[in-house]
Amino acid sequence: MTLNTIVLFSILTILTSCNGQSTSKAANRPTNDRPPIIAKGDTVRALADNTWYVFQDKKDIYWFGSDGQGVYRYDGKTITHFTTKDGLCANQIRGIQEDKSGNIYFATIEAVVTPPDERPAYRAGISKFDGKTFSTLSPIQTNSTDNAWKLQVDDLWFPGAQDSGVVYRYDGKSLHRLEFPKTKAGEDFSSKFPRSKYPGMTYSPYDVYSIFRDSKGNLWFGTSTLGVCRYDGTFFTWISENELGYDLGDRSFGVRSTIEDKDGKFWFSNTLHRWDVYQKGSVGQGINPRKEKGIGQSKGQNADDFAYFMSSTKDNNGDLWMATCGAGVWRYDGEKLTHYPVKDGDKTITLFSIYGDNQGTLWLGSHENGALRFNGKTFEKFRP
Repeated sequence: MTLNTIVLFSILTILTSCNGQSTSKAANRPTNDRPPIIAKGDTVRALADNTWYVFQDKKDIYWFGSDGQGVYRYDGKTITHFTTKDGLCANQIRGIQEDKSGNIYFATIEAVVTPPDERPAYRAGISKFDGKTFSTLSPIQTNSTDNAWKLQVDDLWFPGAQDSGVVYRYDGKSLHRLEFPKTKAGEDFSSKFPRSKYPGMTYSPYDVYSIFRDSKGNLWFGTSTLGVCRYDGTFFTWISENELGYDLGDRSFGVRSTIEDKDGKFWFSNTLHRWDVYQKGSVGQGINPRKEKGIGQSKGQNADDFAYFMSSTKDNNGDLWMATCGAGVWRYDGEKLTHYPVKDGDKTITLFSIYGDNQGTLWLGSHENGALRFNGKTFEKFRP
């Protein structure tokens, strides 16, 4: 899969609300405004081949999110399949989270039927599962004067819609639609690529690909073209894509994943550099991040290269695990780098995500080979 394919795919699959943008009348309706639906589900024998996400909740129940077939719940004995008929916003899953009360949240997206001569359109939303029913979160109307940007430990955060340049914060009661403060780089990008001249450029430079909460509780937003933004509850601090060390010419990989290693250093979707963000004496807007030498060297401008990873996690020892799109998985223990090819026979498996469960077992989400689980030596297809 080429870099251009991955960039286009991600641009077309960023979250929006099931009921449209918050500037519409739908934004005035209360959160969870749709009647909850009792989720019965269907008992099935296997997961979808295009299982992108793996998640284990506090009760050790596994949830698997697919690209078009809904979600699968596995309790160790039975697989239960849930779709839109059970109350999901849509069957394409784009993220799974859990709140402190044990409610599960699914970010979803679906295509909207448009005339052949118009560009594709997508709508998506957030479905909440309370153990029995699915309900839909709808963004409340937020005035520009409201100080809805807050950093609270129990809040859940979701990327916004394609071409919206926003994120959503859920505080347990309301879903807030938040716009990023404008930056010179963002406005320069919009001026360089005006819609009148580039009608096919249907994304905002502020669109978010990934959200990460670090060990200090601060949030990092990985964007489509502007690099990464840290929000500490007061200040927004940006590290541009050029500063991050991407070498992709006029193309953009975006910040697909952020990870903090056991030394407190940060990696932003590439192994070429790591970042010392919290240097001694760095406070507020003056974090003054320092770029350090990483562990990889770019082999070219292809997203399959080890230099750029799609997803990352840490194991119980604090070692980094990085999943690439088409070059398998890499493990870095701070000194040694180990490669784990992920194949189906002679065919390389296209990966989407990596996840560590409550027991420390590593899982992969893939495009065509379902979920894979690490057995201590290799990643093998999960067959319940």
